[in-house]
Amino acid sequence: MVKLFVEGGGDNDSLKTECRRAFTRLLERAGFAGRLPRLVACGGRQKAFKQLCTALGDGSRTDLAILLVDAEGPVTQGSPWEHVAQHPDDEWSRPDGASDDCLHFMVQCMEAWLVADRRALRDFYGQGFHDNALPPATGRLEAVAKADLHRKLEQATRDTKTRGTYDKSKHSFALLAALDPKLVRQASPWAERFFATLDRLMK
Repeated sequence: MVKLFVEGGGDNDSLKTECRRAFTRLLERAGFAGRLPRLVACGGRQKAFKQLCTALGDGSRTDLAILLVDAEGPVTQGSPWEHVAQHPDDEWSRPDGASDDCLHFMVQCMEAWLVADRRALRDFYGQGFHDNALPPATGRLEAVAKADLHRKLEQATRDTKTRGTYDKSKHSFALLAALDPKLVRQASPWAERFFATLDRLMK
């Protein structure tokens, strides 16, 4: 069994449920229907890392454990473990038995995946949504800073009438569930790495 530990949901049980449902829907749309990993919404990133370490250290040889988190900054290292080891808010040591396959990034933050699919955003927010406020949906979205992504999403949605300005706790999981995974993979090499690795491991 593949266990996928995901950063998201905070300390709120209902949000964790929304997080699991959103990632399940996204993976189904990506072709994983019928072979989904066991999804665990962990809340904060430190809790997600601890749950990964527990899974890797429980002595099981039948389960594979994967961690999906925000990078929280530009990824300049070749190995994802080198990135989190050097990131001042993490300084995580690679757990025993963990390969590079065990750690993946939603680039600097999950919002990078959201801006990759403009149609999903337009359909969700409706009239008043401004595409031109967003960074380009092609190329390396991981180069866009977390603060910039949040600011640009707020600018793009501030004139919408139905949903209002982008609110992470209210909007992010509904948007995640509506994304076209192909567009996300095209826009981000780190997203492509995640989906390709999961596909290989699930086989």
